[in-house]
Amino acid sequence: MKNIKTFFSKYKHAWLLCYGFIYLPWFCYLEKTVTRHYHVMHVALDDFIPFNEYFIIPYMMWFLYVAGTIVFFLFRNKEDYYRICTFLFSGMTISLIICTFFHNGTDFRPAIDPGKNIFSGMVAALYQTDTPTNVFPSIHVYNSIGTHIAIMKSESLKKYPWVRAGSAILMVSICLSTVFLKQHSVIDMVGAAIMAYVIYGIVYGYNWSAEDKKVTQKALS
Repeated sequence: MKNIKTFFSKYKHAWLLCYGFIYLPWFCYLEKTVTRHYHVMHVALDDFIPFNEYFIIPYMMWFLYVAGTIVFFLFRNKEDYYRICTFLFSGMTISLIICTFFHNGTDFRPAIDPGKNIFSGMVAALYQTDTPTNVFPSIHVYNSIGTHIAIMKSESLKKYPWVRAGSAILMVSICLSTVFLKQHSVIDMVGAAIMAYVIYGIVYGYNWSAEDKKVTQKALS
């Protein structure tokens, strides 16, 4: 108990992480209650995207990517920490509100043979624990974009171009994984990107530097 008090005394800004006590119960409630009679998020482009179980790797890396970046800024840069938390938590709350009043889900998950390989087994386990509902907008996509933006805007990381380039690659891989694993529709991804654009202007302002663009374009080329 003393160690906890010491921690929060030193890192008073860590209180923002208590948002998890709001988000998780709310999300779990939606997962249990939104099981049928929901709007199906499905566009024609979804049918042209093949299922690929190997995308489970970047999909699962999302947890470490987002959480690790938040923890890094918690200890390294208070301003960056406040910005990433404001960005992520605002979008996550908006997503929960949307799912609360606009029940939504997907209908195109394929049948999985968990014995095919370890990756198929991981996807099968994911399908068992994560329902195909509450998908719009995609939090996986939104938080990946938000995390990458935080890394790109951080003065602490500007001298590490390999970190910024690696973040761009991982962000794109995670976004693609949501549609290749059939966890989300393309429209969920687009909705998340639009929301990220709006929240970006509020948190950071629309002043993306030429240097930031150059690093991202180099990583994707």
